[in-house]
Amino acid sequence: MDTRIAPRLGRPLSVIGLGTWQLGADWGDVSEADATAILEASVESGVTVFDTADVYGDGRSETIIGRFIADHPDIFVATKMGRRLEQVPENYSMANFRAWTDRSRANLGVDTLDLVQLHCPPTAVIESDAVYDNLDTLVDEGVIARYGISVETSAQALAAIARPNVASVQIILNAFRLKPLDGVLPAAAAAGVAIIARVPLASGLLSGKYTKDTTFAADDHRNYNRNGEAFDVGETFSGVDFETGVTAAQEFSALAESLGLAAPTAALAWLAQLPGVTTVIPGARNVEQARANASAGSVGELEITERVTELYDRFFRAEVHERW
Repeated sequence: MDTRIAPRLGRPLSVIGLGTWQLGADWGDVSEADATAILEASVESGVTVFDTADVYGDGRSETIIGRFIADHPDIFVATKMGRRLEQVPENYSMANFRAWTDRSRANLGVDTLDLVQLHCPPTAVIESDAVYDNLDTLVDEGVIARYGISVETSAQALAAIARPNVASVQIILNAFRLKPLDGVLPAAAAAGVAIIARVPLASGLLSGKYTKDTTFAADDHRNYNRNGEAFDVGETFSGVDFETGVTAAQEFSALAESLGLAAPTAALAWLAQLPGVTTVIPGARNVEQARANASAGSVGELEITERVTELYDRFFRAEVHERW
C-alpha cells in the first residue's frame, strides 16, 4: 500500500482509507461482527486511516471503531461533527464543539481525537473567524490533535485551505466529479493541506455493477436520495439522472477492462494517484470489498486522465461542473 503525507496533517496515511458511514447501518443492516471483520480486513490490507462521523448510526460507527482501535492504536481516525443540530451558523458554538467532541472521544475511547472535520457546514461557517478560534482552542487544550473541513463545493474548499491551521479538506472527487482538479488540488498541494477524497465510486456507479433497473433497499440512502432530494444535488450519483450515470459507468468499466482491472479498482487507483490527493475513502460492505478496495493502493501508474476527462466532458460537465 502506498502512503502519502501532507505537511499540515503531519503523518503519512495509506492512499486508500476506509469510509465507515455504512458501519453505522445507514446503508442497510451491517452487524457489528461484520463491521469488525471489515475493519480487520482493511488493516491487514494496509489501510491506516478510517473516516467516520458522530452521526453515522448516531454514534454506532464511532463506537465500533473505538472498540477496534483499542487493539490497533496506530490507526488514524478522522471523525466529523456538526450535523447533530440544524446547520445554521449559530449552532457552531464553542459549547456545541465541546459537547460534540466529548461525545466522539467517549465513543472512540480516546482522550485526543486525531482529526475532527466540520461536517459540510454552511459557507458562513467556513468563513467565520470565531469558528477557527474555537477549533484552535480545542487543539491547544489537547481535545483534538488537528482539524479539517468537509465541504460540498470547490469554493468552500479554497476558503478552508486559505486558513493557516486547517490540516485537511474532504471533498467529493471521483472520475465523474472532476472540478477539484481545476483549483483545489493545486492549492492544497501548495499549502500542504491533506485532501481526503470522498464518494470515490460515485455512490457505487463506478463499481460497474449497476444497471438502469437497479434498485436499493428502503433504508439505503441511495434509494431515498436517488435524485438528490435528501441533501445537496450531486452528493449521490454525481448529480445526473441515474440512467445517464449508469451509461457513463458502463463506458468506464470498458476502459478499466482494457487495463486488465476491475472498474472500482481502476477508479480508486487513478484517483489515489492524482497529485494533491492524500487518501481516498471508499466504503465497504463486506471483507471482499474491503480487500479489493485496498488493492488499488498498489496498482502501477495509470495514464488515463485524458480518457476519464473525455467521459466527464460528455456525460457530466454541462450538468454539474459549474454547480460545484
